[in-house]
Amino acid sequence: MKRLVLTALILAMATPASAQMQATPIERPKMAEIPLYSAAAKDVDNEQWEHVSGRFGQVVIENTTVRNVTRPTITPYLPDPAKATGAGVVVAPGGAFMSLSMSSEGEEIARWLADQGIAAFVLKYRLNETPRDWKEYMKALGQRMAQASRNDIGAGLKEARATQDALAALALVRSRAKAFRIDPSRVGMIGFSAGAMTALNATLEGQGDARPAFIGYIYGPMAAVTVPADAPPMFNAIAMDDSLFKNQGFAIADAWRKARRPVELHAYERGDHGFGIGRPGTTSVGLLPQFTAWLRMHGLLGDRAVSSRP
Repeated sequence: MKRLVLTALILAMATPASAQMQATPIERPKMAEIPLYSAAAKDVDNEQWEHVSGRFGQVVIENTTVRNVTRPTITPYLPDPAKATGAGVVVAPGGAFMSLSMSSEGEEIARWLADQGIAAFVLKYRLNETPRDWKEYMKALGQRMAQASRNDIGAGLKEARATQDALAALALVRSRAKAFRIDPSRVGMIGFSAGAMTALNATLEGQGDARPAFIGYIYGPMAAVTVPADAPPMFNAIAMDDSLFKNQGFAIADAWRKARRPVELHAYERGDHGFGIGRPGTTSVGLLPQFTAWLRMHGLLGDRAVSSRP
């Protein structure tokens, strides 16, 4: 069964044996991208965009993904100025550091946040090079995930460049706070799967104000980490039937609690891995409303914190 769910981190969906997935090459979508760095001659733009589709059970998968990213960017999704809260969120899609789930864990998340008055910035971070042929790529993904899963399925999935890009994205967004109409002290991250690891590593490796002001840690590995004394608040969400991390308990949330840092944990009964904006028919659809309510509770949306009364 482990091998069957290896595609989860790339497709942002757990995939049973009966699923049939296919990828169709597409042109690079037109987006208002902002480069994180000046382009270097050695960083050849070799991005490969694909529309991934298929079905498992009653769920139809339609997702836009990108591979072989060498030139990282952010794409802003800004709210109507009339309802802007002043908060900003860098959104980090997942994909095992071999791909990015740009629609289900990027654009859909960002548009929802912007509609709530929260400026969102989808981070397209650098990835490991993969074969351009889909079947060869899937084979390489399976080998990488099998190697990582021999001990801890999250252990072999760190990518230093992604962490560097996350910190650079935070710095860029804060440097343009006036143009984006945000408060630089209220810029955080939300990440999904490998994107959650990226947000976490930006928190663990960033120093002081370089860190995100808060993090949404969505279906990332749940193993314990050493939590900095000044770690930002964490919103942690996962499904109890997550195909990748359901056997790890909630150690990372407990580590935050033991470090006396704010943490909120949501463990949905169903949703599996990669539910993105929420798996229809499950309580995971409450993810983004709950995340927003949590931001408001912490006074991060520029209005009064929610009352402690029932």
